[in-house]
Amino acid sequence: MNYRHAFHAGNFADVLKHWVLMALLQRLSAKDKPYFVLDSHAGGGFYDLGRGEAARTGEATAGILRLLPVAAEAPGSLQSYLQIVAGLNADEGALRWYPGSPYLVAQQLRRQDRLIACDLHDAEGDVLIDTLKPFRGAKAHMGDGFAAIPSMLPPRERRGLILIDPPFERRDDFDAMGRALTLGLKHFEAGIFALWHPIKDRIPVDAFLQGLPHPKGGVAVIEFALDRPQVEGPLVACGMVIVNPPFGVFDTITDDLPWLVDHLGTGPGAKGSIRWLSRPA
Repeated sequence: MNYRHAFHAGNFADVLKHWVLMALLQRLSAKDKPYFVLDSHAGGGFYDLGRGEAARTGEATAGILRLLPVAAEAPGSLQSYLQIVAGLNADEGALRWYPGSPYLVAQQLRRQDRLIACDLHDAEGDVLIDTLKPFRGAKAHMGDGFAAIPSMLPPRERRGLILIDPPFERRDDFDAMGRALTLGLKHFEAGIFALWHPIKDRIPVDAFLQGLPHPKGGVAVIEFALDRPQVEGPLVACGMVIVNPPFGVFDTITDDLPWLVDHLGTGPGAKGSIRWLSRPA
């Protein structure tokens, strides 16, 4: 499958990913000490839902567009994410602009924090550079995000988050993510790693999860499905592996995930879950 960010901006998977990302950033910001974020497969970072790839797929209609009208009812953990999206569209007659992960991270950076966002595609890279220009401490890096993980770690801040979110254009992206995490932990054992992945065929997903390293900080997986996934059907389920999760972050996600399922689910297989693959030592 091809999961280039521009084609799927604002869909259900983006909602999950960006909600969890914001929750992790809020935990990092709870301390005054600086933190570093590496976004390994950032994409353009900002999307016009009315044009180009996003307009052709229209996936935001079943994602963020369903949540904004009920944003006032959303749990507190979703509010900052929804407010950013709403603010970007305040002068529009309809939902048009959607922020990718590098924009959301850059919005949260304090003076002492730092972001490096990577992308390999020239067209996405040009947009990414423009997206990050206004933000102090945020830089775009043109190159292979998997290679950037061992080369840019450990960060000088000694605290941070590595988001690994490849487009799944290649058959070996599950293997590449596992290798990148293993290398990343060797360089940055205490780092928080968040790995997004699609769920269609359980066999490669389960093999990926079973092969992950188990650091002392623990490993958990969040899964979110609009309905039962089908190998040959459209993408309706995805997951996020969180390595070394901050204390308490899963209490919030566990409490609020049912609201997301209720408002985005489309069939009897709609569900959300969190489970530990290995608990903190």
